[in-house]
Amino acid sequence: MADYQNVTNAFFWRVTKPARVTLDAVKKFLHKNESVYLFLRAVKDTARHGGTYAKERREAYLEQKRKTQAPNSWPSREEQALQRQAKFPRAIRFSVVVPLYNTPDKFLRRMIKSVQDQTYANWELCLADGSDGEHASVGRICRALARKDARIRYRRLEKNLGISGNTNACIDMATGEYIALFDHDDVLHPSALFEVMKAVCERDADFIYTDESIFHQEPADVFSSHFKSDYAPDTLRSYNYICHLTAFKKALLEKTGGAFRSQFDGSQDFDLILRLTEQAEHIVHIPKVLYYWRSHAGSVASSVEAKPYTVDAGKAALAEHLERVGLKGTVLDSRFPSTYRVQYDIEGEPLVSIVIPNMDHVDDLKKCIDSITEKSTWNRREIIIVENNSQKVETFDYYRSLEDRPEIRVVNYEGGFNFSAICNCGARAAKGDYILLLNNDIQVITPNWLEEMLMYAQRGDVGAVGAMLYYPDDTIQHAGIIVGIGGSAGHSHKGFPRGDYGYLLRLTLAQDLSAVTGACCMVPRRVWEEIDGLDESFAVAFNDVDLCLRIRKTGYLIVWTPYAELYHYESKSRGYEDTPEKMERFQRERTHLRQRWGDVIDAGDPYYNPNLALDREDFSFR
Repeated sequence: MADYQNVTNAFFWRVTKPARVTLDAVKKFLHKNESVYLFLRAVKDTARHGGTYAKERREAYLEQKRKTQAPNSWPSREEQALQRQAKFPRAIRFSVVVPLYNTPDKFLRRMIKSVQDQTYANWELCLADGSDGEHASVGRICRALARKDARIRYRRLEKNLGISGNTNACIDMATGEYIALFDHDDVLHPSALFEVMKAVCERDADFIYTDESIFHQEPADVFSSHFKSDYAPDTLRSYNYICHLTAFKKALLEKTGGAFRSQFDGSQDFDLILRLTEQAEHIVHIPKVLYYWRSHAGSVASSVEAKPYTVDAGKAALAEHLERVGLKGTVLDSRFPSTYRVQYDIEGEPLVSIVIPNMDHVDDLKKCIDSITEKSTWNRREIIIVENNSQKVETFDYYRSLEDRPEIRVVNYEGGFNFSAICNCGARAAKGDYILLLNNDIQVITPNWLEEMLMYAQRGDVGAVGAMLYYPDDTIQHAGIIVGIGGSAGHSHKGFPRGDYGYLLRLTLAQDLSAVTGACCMVPRRVWEEIDGLDESFAVAFNDVDLCLRIRKTGYLIVWTPYAELYHYESKSRGYEDTPEKMERFQRERTHLRQRWGDVIDAGDPYYNPNLALDREDFSFR
């Protein structure tokens, strides 16, 4: 808990607590009184920007709210009837395990009813009750309901065993082939077990998780929806994005060393999920909101302050995970409580070859190289400038000024401009174990940027690593590439201000993605040679997307890290796609990308979510 206390005991944190408490109270009031909120916002917008703007903002708010809650809607009676009548090729019982502790009567009844309302009926509800003597109503309610429904199994514990011990008592009661984890104050969507059963039968899933929403009073009162990516090990190492609903084959527990471990109480789910995903053979993400997480004063959904010990427990669980999977590194706090930053140990002192294509723009090139040599803390590097059709005398004067610096070389590419061919030429001249593609309009911000990328690139399961790139005005130019945006590919969180958390904190966390930009991309030489470098049929656009998709097809991960930060003066050197010729070439290469990867694009980016928009780069809901 020391790390949490360092934050909460800080002077600024303490003196601002009254303001934060007041602000939270105001937010809760406005959330429950939407008409007041809309009126106050309309007054402010009208005063600042006029009535037309205020009206447009109101309509946009209501439309966004509709989209936020649309995926959470209950199935119709007809849909539920069809689901209840569905026949599956397997007869699987789900043991829904719920540890009880002083559960409020209202929450308890609502939780149990949500299980009884499941359209898939082959379940059992295992309730282990560690409540104190003042909450005898918990037992009375459970016994009464169990007498009416034999699928409800209740056990009164002699003493409270803590969250892990109580949950393990539930699991000991379970007779089902699959376990589904459920908290005592939350609510399941009626189709939750039906959808999980489909994943088991259709995809042989042994570990399943779903999207989720957070609510205050009732599931219709959703104020935040978590639309998750498919399984992403580096994202999971950054925070427990899997969370709820989680279901898994009971036999997996034996492979992982047992169920919950009390030393990780507070982050016991995170520890178990890490162990289960290490052993699972078919991890399936269902991109539907099937779990409703109640936010109230005592829940982690409300604030990590409710359970501050979760912070250190999560770090300890992650450290053990790294040891189990053979990765050497140190677990640190990220920018937000209960999120993590892994600093992997770099083995040896490998040479990094930085390949920079260039045509004139000597001032930009000089700034780029100076920032590398003056700021970078990784000294085992070489810089290869690939000269391509420069004409200005000062460019060649600058090249000559570099001749007495053996770590910098200039090689020539004689053909017309073809970014892929130029980079391939530089890679052939490179001597390093790692090839780093870098635009000449890049400037380094973080001195250890090379180490931050290298620590991932050295892993055997990683094929490429990307960095955080900013425009000169400190808005985000690149935070990874989402395949499918705009019909081809787009940049994650483009235009967000520097320092923003992003959707589900994603701007603060290292994560797996489908692609990263070639403006700053590190690839191990062994992987580069395995896929034969960049495809030169993509002369200007989408060569980086094609490169990453080929790397992924070979079985490697693409990792993006926010801890390697650089400025990118995008398209400054070669210009924008603003002439008929350039626009035609761009469309031609976009068509080429779809011809090659259309099935992948249409299937949806596994590191995005089908509930999120493809016509914007801001993680808006569809």
